[in-house]
Amino acid sequence: SSQNFSEEFAEAARQLKKEAPRIQFGKIDVTHQHDLRKELNIQAFPTVKFFVNGNRKDPIDCKGVRQASVFITWVKRRTGPSTVLINSTDQAEAIIKAEALAVIGFFREPHNDSVEVFCETARDAPEMPFGMTASEDVCANYGIQKNTLVVFKKGKPVHNEVLEDGRQNKLVLVRLIKTFTLDLVTEYNIETSVKIFDVPVENHILLFTPKNSETFDAIYENYKSAAAEFRGKILFVLVDTDEPRNGRIFEYFRIRDIDVPAVRILNLTSDAKYKMPADEVTVEHLKEFCQSYLSGKAKLHLSSEEIPEDWDKMPVKVLVGKNFNNIVF
Repeated sequence: SSQNFSEEFAEAARQLKKEAPRIQFGKIDVTHQHDLRKELNIQAFPTVKFFVNGNRKDPIDCKGVRQASVFITWVKRRTGPSTVLINSTDQAEAIIKAEALAVIGFFREPHNDSVEVFCETARDAPEMPFGMTASEDVCANYGIQKNTLVVFKKGKPVHNEVLEDGRQNKLVLVRLIKTFTLDLVTEYNIETSVKIFDVPVENHILLFTPKNSETFDAIYENYKSAAAEFRGKILFVLVDTDEPRNGRIFEYFRIRDIDVPAVRILNLTSDAKYKMPADEVTVEHLKEFCQSYLSGKAKLHLSSEEIPEDWDKMPVKVLVGKNFNNIVF
């Protein structure tokens, strides 16, 4: 809620006043400040912008940050080093074990473009600790041969991403890393919905199925197996069709009881929806569906009533989703 967000923002301001008094926090009620709202192009609420060195024209957007501790980390990484420099295996282990998640960059050639990309990624992913090392001993201890980003979860490596020479796409890395703040498959409910939309992955796949069905365990395992392959590209979500509070999401996707289990992909930017062509929820079918979507070959799914038999009999034609394109265009 906006109230909770406001409290966390105020708490961050209180804590940073002692540590970094030069950083000022302010709030604007844009319902009364129309000129400011227009100038700063405020579209959604709440919006946080960070102005640096008195530059009014080009503030930095602070997106998806909701907790005071994360606000503080985000600001510190914008005004100082974004990662901790690691010189020993003991230091690396301390960082890896201190939190549930940690990201370490191992660099065999420290003066490399990928170091810069790694540091920029750390600035945009304040939810977890970042460390980097160019120590041969530390790299050898973790069996690292090339410049590599490693995500650790509960002290164990769960993902390795080799950092290619040259300018790697920072946004791709941020998306990948932020998905680790969620489970591999996230069940949709009131609490998780905010987290799901905070992760900057615009492609969501949703499995609609009753959790208490006999086939649920097998279907869920298949879904999880496919999810591992598309981490950072497609966010895997589970929707329990037995949960009455999920009614609105069924309505949005036009899912009926006879359709389940059903699988849909949603593109958040265009609001385009895609239906998995196969009925069986197998690993193979899921992978084929995700690959065809990412390569732009999947067919758009338009929820539609059947075409009425007499649609063409009157001067005003009856249009539904299934004949709209053919008749109008």
